[in-house]
Amino acid sequence: MIKVLALFILLIAGIVLGPVFAGKQGYVLIQTSEWNIETSVTGLVIILLVALIVILLIEWVIRRLFRTGSRARRWFTGRKHRLAQKHTNTALIKLAEGDYQQVEKLMTKNADHSDTPVANYLLAAEAAQQRGDEIRANQHLERASELSTDNQIPVEITRARILLAREENHAARHTIDRLLDVAPRHPEVLRLAQTAYLRTGAWSALLDILPSLEKDQLVTKEEAETLTQKAWLGLIEQAMASGGSEGLKQWWGHQTRKTRQDSRLQAAMVTHLIECDDHEMAQVIAMDGLKRHYNERLVLAIPKIKTANSEDSEKLVRQLIKQHGSTPLLESTLGQLLMRRGEWQQAEEAFKAALAQRPDSFDYAWLGDVYDKMRRPEEAAKMRREGLHLTLKKYPDQ
Repeated sequence: MIKVLALFILLIAGIVLGPVFAGKQGYVLIQTSEWNIETSVTGLVIILLVALIVILLIEWVIRRLFRTGSRARRWFTGRKHRLAQKHTNTALIKLAEGDYQQVEKLMTKNADHSDTPVANYLLAAEAAQQRGDEIRANQHLERASELSTDNQIPVEITRARILLAREENHAARHTIDRLLDVAPRHPEVLRLAQTAYLRTGAWSALLDILPSLEKDQLVTKEEAETLTQKAWLGLIEQAMASGGSEGLKQWWGHQTRKTRQDSRLQAAMVTHLIECDDHEMAQVIAMDGLKRHYNERLVLAIPKIKTANSEDSEKLVRQLIKQHGSTPLLESTLGQLLMRRGEWQQAEEAFKAALAQRPDSFDYAWLGDVYDKMRRPEEAAKMRREGLHLTLKKYPDQ
């Protein structure tokens, strides 16, 4: 810029000084309605040069003034930014100390000038919730939502977490359902969904996200199996609550073959059908399950099923004894079925076979009942004493 100005000055000087040295300065007349200005060409050039210099000087002064103002603005803005960062760092330390009042206060100081204003307001919202100040928490959430125009996921996650902390579970579930539509594999969304679905009994929704929870290693394989079982039991209870026995049968009929062949679900269905006094359907499911694979839960349910054709259950138990050998559970179950039919001698043999393998207070009591029916009171009393001693030994404080 300086070189250009120097060349420009030399050029003008040549134009001005050339005519002077040549003795031919020329004549210039500028005439207006009131004024007549007469000068030489050299004088006009000098006037223009001076005017240019004045204009450049004014421009320089103005530029300096504006530059000074810009620096002042940058200084003040930078000061607020530095303060915001300082408050944020202090707030993080207070968060580790559990001082939520200070966390909220420091996070919101000059938060708009922080590097991460949305994060500041979200942390302030959670701190306010920890203090139980729901109004302030909502205000901070709204401010964070206003600032986060391009990504609302962190805001909605925080909102869901706060709603769960307030135990507004259905509202939290509504927020989480929306989040799953836009971020179905987000780890924190999945964790919050698990909590919300467990609290609201949304068993079908829980089953839908369990594969993602397990795939992303948010739950172990054992935890996933436990949650799956809990969800299916929840669905069974919902079906029973809404439609009783008919509701259970209708729901069961709509399940896949793989689901209907799950022994744990079969045992749960049998138990709930017995509660609904639908022993016929309970017997059908129990016998079908035991014919496919042995399950102790189904065996335990057999004596509780009261139908007119208990002989079918008895035949099945005898078949299981042949397949799996004489076990205390099978022998005890057979003895209870024989008692129902009044086969006292065979029932005695079954209970004795069970007790020979392991002592059990219930089997002693049932064998005592058998002896009563066989008119053998002394042996009945002896069996009851054995059962009582076993119970006292097992529960000495009771």
